[in-house]
Amino acid sequence: MGDLLLVRHGETEWSRSGRHTSWTDLPLTGHGEEQAKSLVPLLTGRTYALALASPLSRAIRTAELAGLPGVTTDPGLREWDYGGYEGITTVDIHRDRPAWDLWTDGVPPGPDGHPGESPAQVGARADRVLARVDAALTEDAGDVVLVAHAHFLRVLTARRLGLPPAEGRLFQLATGTVSRLSTEHGRPVIAEWNVQP
Repeated sequence: MGDLLLVRHGETEWSRSGRHTSWTDLPLTGHGEEQAKSLVPLLTGRTYALALASPLSRAIRTAELAGLPGVTTDPGLREWDYGGYEGITTVDIHRDRPAWDLWTDGVPPGPDGHPGESPAQVGARADRVLARVDAALTEDAGDVVLVAHAHFLRVLTARRLGLPPAEGRLFQLATGTVSRLSTEHGRPVIAEWNVQP
C-alpha cells in the first residue's frame, strides 16, 4: 500500500500576515513560488496512483511548480470556509471574542454562498476525500498526493488517524511543506511532518 503525501501550498500575502484565507483566490508570493519549486526533490521519484489539488490557484500553482504530473482538481480539498472571518486575523477576532477558537467555535456566516463551516462539516468533507484516497491506495498503484490548505489538511490528518476533526489543532502545518501519512502494522501513522527541503 502506498503513502498519502500532503502538500501545503506556498506562501501568499495573507498566509504571511496570518489572515484567514478560504475562498479568496490569492496568488503565491515570490517566496511562495520558491517554496513550491523547492519541493521537487521531495516529490519526484515516486509513482502516483492519484494526484489531486484544491481548485484555488495557490494550490494549483504549487502543484505545477513542484513538478507533480497529472494533477486534477477536487473541490473537496478547498480550505475551511471561514465565513465572516475571511481575511481577518485571529488577533483581530480576539479583540471582540477573546476566547474564540476556530477548532471549537467555528465561524459566523459570511457573504452569500459562504455560510462558514464547523469542524464537523470540514471533517465530513475530509472523510469524503479520504474515501477517494483509500480507493486509489487499495489499487496498490503507488502513492496519493494532495495539494491543499493548512486547516483542511490538518482536519484530514486527524480523520485519517481516527481522531475527531477538532483534533486537527494538534498538527501545525507551515506553507510550502510536505507531510507523509503511512501505515504501521495496518494502522495509519504520521511518517513525516512539515518537511521542507
